[in-house]
Amino acid sequence: MRRSSNARLRASIHGGSGKAALRNKPMTLHTACFYFFSTILVLAALRVITARNPVHAALSLVLAFFTASCLWMMLQAEFLAITLVLVYVGAVMVLFLFVVMMLDINIDQLREGFWKYFPLGLTVAVLMVIEMVMVFAHKRFGLENLPTPASKPADYSNTAELGRVLYTDYVYPFELAAVILLVAIVAAIALTLRRRKETKYQNPAEQIRVKRADRVRIVKMPSAKQSQEP
Repeated sequence: MRRSSNARLRASIHGGSGKAALRNKPMTLHTACFYFFSTILVLAALRVITARNPVHAALSLVLAFFTASCLWMMLQAEFLAITLVLVYVGAVMVLFLFVVMMLDINIDQLREGFWKYFPLGLTVAVLMVIEMVMVFAHKRFGLENLPTPASKPADYSNTAELGRVLYTDYVYPFELAAVILLVAIVAAIALTLRRRKETKYQNPAEQIRVKRADRVRIVKMPSAKQSQEP
């Protein structure tokens, strides 16, 4: 009994000293950059859902994706960072921004139902926050309970490992995501190319072939004589 109590006492002392050392650890440049990018990511995400202009919301989402890629780079997941920049920022978000700018979206109509659905949206947001707090506040998610990652050799490649997993274990979900993305691109192009009655178009070929007689018409009118005042 004495040995078990002494072992528990030592474990509690070591655990307390480890936590105190973790708290008293000075902030490094890596930690400062992490907090900086995290703050920008949270602010950009809030701007996405609070911006009234859809173009501003899309630009904020681009900033959020780019900041998330910086965090991935800090975690030494360079393949995910490059994929996030090339696919989401460079393709999907640019295409989405192009569609938003090309479509004549009536912002006033979008704002009409905001306050009507605001209580429901607020309730869902509060429930999501409570669930996240209940999950991440558990002791199992502490840094001291996380396993130490295994050391990798110098020639280890994250890109090769992710490619092997994607094209072996998750090949069907990967192909399904590619098909959905292709359908979204085709739908965006179809929405952009549709003709609407209220939109005016220019035909450069007709503008080049125009003649003077098509635009100017000279009408002969008799000259009006000024009436002489008595």
